[in-house]
Amino acid sequence: MILNRRILSHFDFFIPLLIAPMIALSLFLIHELGSVLIYKQLIYIGASLGFAYVIFFIPFRNLTRSLYFFYWFCIILLILVEFVGTKKLGAQRWILIPFTPFSIQPSEMLKISLMLILALIIRQNPPPKNGYDWREFGHLAFLILVPFFIILQQPDLGTALTILFMGFGTLFLIGVHRKIWITLGLIFVLSSPIVYQYGLQDYQKKRIHDFLSESPSHQVAQSMVAIGAGGLRGKDRDEATQSQLKFLPIATSDFIFAYYMERFGFVGGFVLISLYMILIFHIFSYAIIYTKDYFLQVISSCVGILIFVYMSVNIAMTIGFAPVVGLPLPFFSYGGTSFLTFTIMFAILENLLAFRYNLKYNATSPKGSLAQLVRALGS
Repeated sequence: MILNRRILSHFDFFIPLLIAPMIALSLFLIHELGSVLIYKQLIYIGASLGFAYVIFFIPFRNLTRSLYFFYWFCIILLILVEFVGTKKLGAQRWILIPFTPFSIQPSEMLKISLMLILALIIRQNPPPKNGYDWREFGHLAFLILVPFFIILQQPDLGTALTILFMGFGTLFLIGVHRKIWITLGLIFVLSSPIVYQYGLQDYQKKRIHDFLSESPSHQVAQSMVAIGAGGLRGKDRDEATQSQLKFLPIATSDFIFAYYMERFGFVGGFVLISLYMILIFHIFSYAIIYTKDYFLQVISSCVGILIFVYMSVNIAMTIGFAPVVGLPLPFFSYGGTSFLTFTIMFAILENLLAFRYNLKYNATSPKGSLAQLVRALGS
């Protein structure tokens, strides 16, 4: 019971308090657009919470070889997608689970494994005062770029760029020498025309062209109409014609924010975005407060960056400020894969917080654990 009280005392209840309204609003909107989808989404939520409960008790701080194995296992799965993967919506990103009707998306698993392996390596080799030099940075960059290029071939530009932003964004927050970032910035600027010409698929170029053109694509145009129709306080369900008459495409997933704005207007949009920003700043606060706990610092940085990228890109593409890349709105868009990924990430973050002061759990060696435990009992 003492251990249970200590776990609860360090558990961050503010995070689920911020996420719960997002899930409730999402279920409300999904129910309005299709009763069948609501049952599926409830199953996704229940399964995700079940996985999170199990993962919450895994001692991640004590794992070393297991995290390396998990990372390279995900890399192997990404490679297998090329040979045994199944296509959905024109992209080959999924692997069927034998003897079941279910499939997995290895790129989602990769986000979790990359986050954990970066946390392990950075904890074992913390950055010096001036940040990592080229040698240490190259090692970490290799772990980020390998899955990036594999996912880029599926093709899944949105997920590939997300992994790139998460990985290098975390390194930027943890500490990398300034000359490295200047060099990378110059390389990015000089190579952008070549990457656009030879590195992108035709449909990806079309998305960029539609984004830069004077008139938005049909999807974005309908989304902007729905957002504008919501006005200040939104419309009743029967008056939300863009969604109810099926003018708004993919209203339950990619463009659910547009439907939300049509129903709840500018005031509702402000409230939802505020919830996301409070959640993001709250997560980043752990990276600022616990500067010596590199494992927690990396995990909180990765989760915060991912939430920000997904939220900002999804909302930006619905109003024509970003190309349509298919990134869902976290804990809001319909679907199980993204919901499960973010739920697991938050379970890992809560694990690191709740068990932070458990001496046996956080021990780096059996000898150290015994000595600490004896001192604790003696005091």
